[in-house]
Amino acid sequence: MQQENLSLYHLVRQPKTPSSKAPLLIMLHGYGSNEQDLFSFAGELPEDLFIISLRAPVRLEQSGFAWFEINWSGGGSGKYGDDQQALASRDAVANFIDEAVATYPVDPKRVTLVGFSQGTMLSLAVALTYPEKVKNVVGLSGFILPDLLDASFKTRDFSHLSIYSSHGTADQVIPVEWAQQTKPFLDKLGIENTYSEFPIGHGVSPDNFKELVEWLQSRY
Repeated sequence: MQQENLSLYHLVRQPKTPSSKAPLLIMLHGYGSNEQDLFSFAGELPEDLFIISLRAPVRLEQSGFAWFEINWSGGGSGKYGDDQQALASRDAVANFIDEAVATYPVDPKRVTLVGFSQGTMLSLAVALTYPEKVKNVVGLSGFILPDLLDASFKTRDFSHLSIYSSHGTADQVIPVEWAQQTKPFLDKLGIENTYSEFPIGHGVSPDNFKELVEWLQSRY
């Protein structure tokens, strides 16, 4: 479906049965990809979801798009580099949620973010900084970047927020050890969350996909 004139370019899949307040699912792709990537899974997700797949705002020189550029020469988690771009993208996604619920026939209280890799970092940053805008997060092959969180994020009300995260034990792009920090971080905030690992690389296995769909269906 052709997008409305909103601030971020996106693709839309409407629910099979029209609804004035459909649950909204927003997809955030990974570094170097585009809005078509996660959208390819839209047909395998519940038919009652209103699905939007976003294109990240930073165009890369080599190809594709990103939520922020990466400093590949950095060491450790510091390689996830341009904080100003990342913060701008975080706020752009938060603003887009407002635009989407004002434009499309969706329920503002049932908004889910689904991210992959860098898109997971943004999804978690948006949910932890603006929890009033998000009900669920599905974070795949990513981790929490504390530098992308608002300084006062710990004072937010997370009582309605649920988070599913998963990672491949053989991930060659983002070490599984980084992802393993997600659950204890969320536990300290009292956020209901699930973390799973699968014997795969930087991707989503059929078992992983099945589990995340079941988790999602039980929460929106």
